[in-house]
Amino acid sequence: MSAGARRTLIILALSLVGVAALLTAAGTFLLRGSLPRLNGSTQISGLEEPVLIERDNLGVPTIHAANRVDAARALGFLHGQDRFFQMDLLRRSAAGELAALFGPAALDADRDTRRHRFRHRAAKVIAAASPFERALITAYTAGVNDGLADLRVRPFEYLLLRQAPQPWFPDDTVLVVCAMFLDLSLFAAHAEGAEATVRDTLPPALASLLLPESNRWEAPLQDGGAEFPHMPTDLDLHSGPGSTGPDTGRYIDSLETEPTTRDAAGSNNWAVAGRLSGHGGALLANDMHLGLSLPNTWYRVRTIWRDQGRSHETIGVTLPGVPALVTGSNGQVAWGFTNSYGDWSDLVILETDSLGRYRTPDGWQELARIEEQIDVAGAESETLIIEESRWGPVWSTDLRGRPLVLRWTAHDTEALNLSWFGLESVSSVDEAVLLAATVGMPPQNMVCADSTGSIAWTIAGRIPRRVGWDGRLPVSWADGSHAWRGYLDAQEQPRILDPDEGRLWTANNRVTAGNDLARIGQGGYALGARARQIRDGLRAMDRPLEADMLALQLDDRALFLEEWRQIAHRALAGNESSSADRSEFQRLTTDGWDGRASTTSVAYRLVRAFRIELVSAIYDHLTADCSAADPQFNSRWLLYTAAVAFELVDQRPANLLPPGQENWDSVILAAIDRAMETATAEGRPAAEFTWGERNTTRIAHPFTLFTPQLARWLAAPQRAMPGGSFMPRVQHPSSGASERMVVSPGREAEGIFHMPGGQSGHPLSDYFLGGHKDWEQGRPTSLLPGETMHSLKLVP
Repeated sequence: MSAGARRTLIILALSLVGVAALLTAAGTFLLRGSLPRLNGSTQISGLEEPVLIERDNLGVPTIHAANRVDAARALGFLHGQDRFFQMDLLRRSAAGELAALFGPAALDADRDTRRHRFRHRAAKVIAAASPFERALITAYTAGVNDGLADLRVRPFEYLLLRQAPQPWFPDDTVLVVCAMFLDLSLFAAHAEGAEATVRDTLPPALASLLLPESNRWEAPLQDGGAEFPHMPTDLDLHSGPGSTGPDTGRYIDSLETEPTTRDAAGSNNWAVAGRLSGHGGALLANDMHLGLSLPNTWYRVRTIWRDQGRSHETIGVTLPGVPALVTGSNGQVAWGFTNSYGDWSDLVILETDSLGRYRTPDGWQELARIEEQIDVAGAESETLIIEESRWGPVWSTDLRGRPLVLRWTAHDTEALNLSWFGLESVSSVDEAVLLAATVGMPPQNMVCADSTGSIAWTIAGRIPRRVGWDGRLPVSWADGSHAWRGYLDAQEQPRILDPDEGRLWTANNRVTAGNDLARIGQGGYALGARARQIRDGLRAMDRPLEADMLALQLDDRALFLEEWRQIAHRALAGNESSSADRSEFQRLTTDGWDGRASTTSVAYRLVRAFRIELVSAIYDHLTADCSAADPQFNSRWLLYTAAVAFELVDQRPANLLPPGQENWDSVILAAIDRAMETATAEGRPAAEFTWGERNTTRIAHPFTLFTPQLARWLAAPQRAMPGGSFMPRVQHPSSGASERMVVSPGREAEGIFHMPGGQSGHPLSDYFLGGHKDWEQGRPTSLLPGETMHSLKLVP
């Protein structure tokens, strides 16, 4: 679910009447009626053979089925019982149908999302599915509805909302995938708009500086790439009019709230070839980072079935609403994902005439005007008019007032296909990377390992074949010289098989160079600092095992921030007439610096605050004309902002100094002063400004934030957590590792797994927070389910 949809849901919770009362003792009996069935047997239609579902002490199910279709039906039953409201939100957030559940307050979110017409596109995907894919989706859908119907009382959220849950449909599974596209692959469209504003507003040399294609921390898998641009010498920004002062809000909402998308990026995956590991098997590690709430994004499951006389077994996580393993192992191949941040969308400039038509290679055409009805709970429905071109819906306008259309892989049936099921049965990394090129999903970095010790990387998901330009800026497609010509074939998809080094790693960073980079594009890569720390950590290991992989996932060393600490200390050393606050900053970040994002560290939090203030001040200065020209401009959409700021304070070009500043030391010292102002707000000593005070978890059901009395039932206990940004253990109050997995294919019994929250979305379930403490504390726990505690038989 997107952040906007989640905020809408939270606001709507304010209107709930008698919410807390339902969760007191008076309502407990009613609420228990929506707990899932754990034992005994129940009849569901459509099964070919009985299915056995065993659960361990954390509620993790093992499905024993006679065939894959029955297994899909059983998984649907489990999702429908444990996670239906979560699934409902996902499909509604993608379809633009939240107002039908929550009323007028959700209309803005629905209007924004409905223009993608994902429900219309989902129906086309189902119609194009293969018979096998359709059989799995149909069985899963029936299982979801059977699981929902088997509850004695509807899920508690619907009691609070005074609504009835609506049945699940095959199209809804595709909508859940579309919801992930919205969360994971629309960044490039925003970045493209911001880059266009920079190019259209600023002198070319300054624009080039602000839009670098590389940074000093990069650690790609393929060598090569552009050099960092030279500092422009023919510009004089220092002599211009003075600025009104830094507006930190344009870079980051607040030092004390969640980080920007750029700082929060944190997914990691890597693999070590069998020839380097301690037991001879290839190792795969994966921790996908997302926003954290209850229930968690993922649902753990082990599935065992037979197909043509052969036994199959998978273990890993599923996404409620989708009957496929997202990441995990099938015993022969294990795979994991990080968001690739490639360029999977383009903004197309429409050339229009006085009649409102737009020019195409086939002549002038009129925009289609499509009426969409938005149903609104408790109010009249609304009709929304969507304007759509042959390339996609009208998205926005540029600085010249020209319409911009969004061309996005998520709008294509070909890129939304249902071929994910194939990963369950691949037997080698060679098969996995070929299949990954065809899968309908938000394009991800897939790292995989197999039972022979081989490892591989590729992009999982369809890559558009872009012709005529590099895709970084909006262009007109009117004459046909710029276009997408379908999608890359599997053999063209960038991939790396069994590298000589025997190691692979990705961390939302640039992975490739040359032709492969040109195919993937640049859609918002993270700095390479985290990837470099992972790479160096892997290279330092001798014959690693699963525990070593987990230790690297939990690495909270602040190597990136150490470089910024040195920048601050050099400025302080060159200015002996420092204030008391500056002296205190130096003392605290010297004596108290342990080089980690530890909960008790004042030094880490101070240096982090300094870095954010410094980058904010520099970008407020350099992009002031962009903000004046485009009120929607936000520098957080630009690539490598921290890298540009670091190069400026490292190289210190006098001509690029902010007006009124004597030298770059004065800019740095001002950022230190502002960090200390934050640390000593309301008169408290800076020595109490610990990282743990800020980095305390807020992991809860969305209803809780604006109905705080519900936190007693619907939130995990708050805990100060180590970890931060730009390190393997990326951790913030409401974002972090949505799972941690380490596995060697064929050695799943030695695998490790963590996730925040538990299996159940029900606050009265024993499994609402099962395993959560292990995730918090980083304790190694088994990937495979434990001893059977409950047994349920589904019978035809």
